[in-house]
Amino acid sequence: MDETTTFEGEAAVQNGVKRMIFAVVAIVLEIAFLVFVYLYFAEHAEWFAIGTRILGTLLVLVIYNGNKPSAMKMTWIIVIMALPVFGIVFYLLTSSNVHLSKMKKSYKKVDDELFPLLPNDDDEIARLARQDQRAANIARYVSDVSHYPLYDNTLITYYDDAATGLEAQKEDLRQAKDFIFMEYHAIQDAESWHGIQDILVDRVKAGVEVRVFYDDMGSISFVNTDFVERLEALGIKARVFNPFVPLLNLFLNNRDHRKITVIDGRVGYTGGYNLANEYFHITEPFGYWKDTGVRLEGEAVKNLTVAFLEMWNAINDKDVDDVDYRRYLPDVPTPPFVQGYVMPYADSPLDDEAVGEDVYISIAEYAKSYAWFVTPYLIITDEMNRAFGMAAKRGVDVRIITPGIPDKKLVYSITQSHYQGLVRNGVRIFEYTPGFCHAKMSITDDILAACGTINLDYRSLYHHFENGCLYYDCDAVGATKRDFEAMFAESKEVTKDYSKPGAGMRLRMLIMRLAAPLL
Repeated sequence: MDETTTFEGEAAVQNGVKRMIFAVVAIVLEIAFLVFVYLYFAEHAEWFAIGTRILGTLLVLVIYNGNKPSAMKMTWIIVIMALPVFGIVFYLLTSSNVHLSKMKKSYKKVDDELFPLLPNDDDEIARLARQDQRAANIARYVSDVSHYPLYDNTLITYYDDAATGLEAQKEDLRQAKDFIFMEYHAIQDAESWHGIQDILVDRVKAGVEVRVFYDDMGSISFVNTDFVERLEALGIKARVFNPFVPLLNLFLNNRDHRKITVIDGRVGYTGGYNLANEYFHITEPFGYWKDTGVRLEGEAVKNLTVAFLEMWNAINDKDVDDVDYRRYLPDVPTPPFVQGYVMPYADSPLDDEAVGEDVYISIAEYAKSYAWFVTPYLIITDEMNRAFGMAAKRGVDVRIITPGIPDKKLVYSITQSHYQGLVRNGVRIFEYTPGFCHAKMSITDDILAACGTINLDYRSLYHHFENGCLYYDCDAVGATKRDFEAMFAESKEVTKDYSKPGAGMRLRMLIMRLAAPLL
C-alpha cells in the first residue's frame, strides 16, 4: 500500500470518528430539546401536563399488550412511570416512527418476489426427520417462519479464526467470474479492507459485477461520507443501509448487522467478523480478538444471495433495483465430500418473529448431553434464561463463553449482571481470557451447530437485521466443537464467583438488568 492510500485511509477514519461524535451529540441534543419542550409546556399549560399523563398511560397499556419479551415491557413501563417526560420522548424516538411502516412495505414487496425463487425443502426435512425428528422440527420452524430452506447438497467449512477465513475468502474472490455481493455491518477504510478492495477492482476490470453494502451506523467511525462515491468511481456498486441524518432520521434502532459474501452464487461466507483491522489482528485494542466464520459451497448459497438481494433492493427507492433475480440464483453442482445438512437463514425485526432467539432456545431444548454457547454480549430475555436453566436442570451441560476483556465496559457490566440468574439454575459461565471474543456460535451433542452474526443480546435478537447458519452431522460440527474446547482451555470459569453475590453486587446487577433492554 502506498503512502497516499494510507494517508487517505487515515483521513477517512478521522473524519468518520468526528461524524460518530457529531451523531451522538446530535441525538443527545435532540432528546434534550424535546424533553425541554415537553417540560416547558407542562409547566405553562395544564392541559399539556394532563395530556402527557394520558399519553403515558396509553403507552403503558400499548407496551403491556405488545408482542415483546416481558423484561423489555417492564423496563419501558418503569421508565415511563418514573420519568414520564423522558420516558415518552425516548420511547417514541426509538420504538415508534413512520419509517417502520414504510420499511415493512418495501421489504414485503421484495420478499414476495424473492422467496418463491428458493427451492422447496419438504424432501430434505422429511429425510432429516427419519434421521433425527427433533433436528427436523427446528429446521421446519426456520423454513416456515424465515422462508429459508434446508439443504443436503452443500459443503460447509468452519474457520476458527477470522484471519484464516478472510484469506480463504480473498482467494475465492480472486476466482469470481460473474458477480460478487458483500454485505457487512462495519467496513473500515484501512489495511484489511484495502486488500479486499484491490481484488474487487481487479474483478471489475475483468467484467465481474461487484456490489458492496454496509450499515451507516456500524461503519460511522470507520469510513468517511464519500466512501460510496469512491467505490462507485472504482466501478464498484455501493449502497448504505439507513444513513444517519441528525434530527431527521428517527429510524435508529434497527441496523443491518449481517455479514455476507456471495461469489457467483456458488460460494458464500458468513460469520461474526466485519471487515475492519481489529478482526484480523492487524490492531488489537482489546487483546486477542477471537472471531469465527463458515464457508459454503453449493446450493445453500442461494439463501445468502436472497438475504443480500432483499436488503439491497428494499432500502433505496431512488436507485434502479433488480428486475431479474434469477440470474443471481444459478443451479450449481454439488461439490464432493458433502455431508449432513446446512441451513443459512436471516432474521428481520420487521416480522415480529424472533428467529435468532428461537433457534438458540431450540438448541438448548434439543440437547441431551451438552449445549455450549459463545457470545460477545450476554443480555438475554427471561424466556431464554429459563430455557437455558431448564436444560441445565435436566442434566444438560450448559455453558456460555463471554469476553474476558470487554470492548464496551457498560455493556460488559450488563453482561455480568445476567450471570447470577443463569448460575443459580446450573449454567456454567466462562470468560475468554486472551481478549475480546466476538464469535456468535452454539453447538449441541456433537451433531448440531450454529454460526453467524446473532449475539445473545436484545439488539441482535429483536432490533437488528441478522443472519446465521445451522449445520448438522458434518465435519464442520466437529471443527466447531474442537474450537469450543480450545476456548474453554483459555477461559476462566467464573461460575462460583456469581453463585452467591454480595449485597453490593446484587444491587449493581439489578440496576444493570433494568437498563439492558434500553441499550
